[in-house]
Amino acid sequence: MKAQSLRIFLKTLGPGLLFASTAIGVSHLVQSTRAGADYGFALLWAVILANVLKFPFFEYGSRYAASAQQSLIDGYRDLGKGMLLLYGLITLGTMFFVTAAVGAVTAGFLHQLFGLQGIISIKVTTFLLFATCMLILLIGHYKALDRLIKIVGSILLTSTLLAFFSTLGRGPAADPFQWFDASILEISNPSFPFLIALMGWMPTAVDLSAWNSLWTLARRKESGYQSSLKEVLREFNIGYWISALLAPCFMLLGAYLVFGTDKVLAQGSAAFAGDIINLYTESIGDWSRWVISAAAFSIMFGTCIAVFDGYARSAQRVWQLVRPQNSKGEESSGNSTFQIVLIVVGLGALLVINQFGNSLRSLVDLATAISFLVAPIIAFANFKLVMGLRPEDRPGLAMRWLSRLGLVFLSGFSLVYLYALIF
Repeated sequence: MKAQSLRIFLKTLGPGLLFASTAIGVSHLVQSTRAGADYGFALLWAVILANVLKFPFFEYGSRYAASAQQSLIDGYRDLGKGMLLLYGLITLGTMFFVTAAVGAVTAGFLHQLFGLQGIISIKVTTFLLFATCMLILLIGHYKALDRLIKIVGSILLTSTLLAFFSTLGRGPAADPFQWFDASILEISNPSFPFLIALMGWMPTAVDLSAWNSLWTLARRKESGYQSSLKEVLREFNIGYWISALLAPCFMLLGAYLVFGTDKVLAQGSAAFAGDIINLYTESIGDWSRWVISAAAFSIMFGTCIAVFDGYARSAQRVWQLVRPQNSKGEESSGNSTFQIVLIVVGLGALLVINQFGNSLRSLVDLATAISFLVAPIIAFANFKLVMGLRPEDRPGLAMRWLSRLGLVFLSGFSLVYLYALIF
């Protein structure tokens, strides 16, 4: 890459990596590893399908912001106030569960990193973690976090690939090579809800696509560089497909080291984090424990702050746009709205964690299932918005067909899951 091209790329670098750090969190560390540990490679097809068929709707967040010079949330307003309010309700209905799930996992890794077991409870750790996240965002140090994510993301990427190839060389503890199990698709099968939960956050929830657009605009403002559509999409694609390629790596760790053995991944967040770290160290060596612990916590910490930031930015923008006295959505009290939402999200997530106790799996499954159920609505709105862009900025024929397949995929599984819940 030429020096000039590298400088331009670095000016656009950020939103795609923030997306990757958000995706690599719960969906990879928790769900992909669980899928491999419990089912071998029988759910690999679901991971691949979710990453491929959801891709257009996340890409459209960056595409729309770069072309229309406004966020997807503004676009929802342009589709009609009803769509904006619906997105607001979806945000309100998911933000506590999603933040709680991410916070519980992050607190678990924090416990492991500093050896806090038996010293303070996981609930106290989670409270301190949330307070730290909110403080960082309130005093405006998110720029430092953006730089931190680029460093720890590189460490986690390197360590995950090292663990992947080390485990691949050792071979599986049992035979995990059953590539498809049709019984999992049966509604009556107890595994079906996990299938929905796995795809719900693989690579992450579709309604979080609006965050891409907000981060793209924020990066342009921060860097002062008016990036082109091509540059924005290139940066996003790098982050997206790195996260997509890592998902099977985490699945392989579970499939090779846990599947078919007497090992069981723990339910509690701290114990589960310990199990994940043990999988890495078993593959790479005990010398890597501190490196893996620090990298895993750091990426989850970045995910946790990104979730707080994303929900606060989204709720702030919705509130600005629904105020009848200002159709353009500009208000002087924007910062206070951001601060209030941060506090509300933190308190609501703590209440959810208190309700679920140490049942990490139940909390994560509920949060991911909710995300999957609302995905078709957001996906359709995103598709409609980008098809209204200037002809040269609209997605190509292949992306349009992939979008239609994605809509069928998301809608079909959501309807089946709703049927299973009702009947």
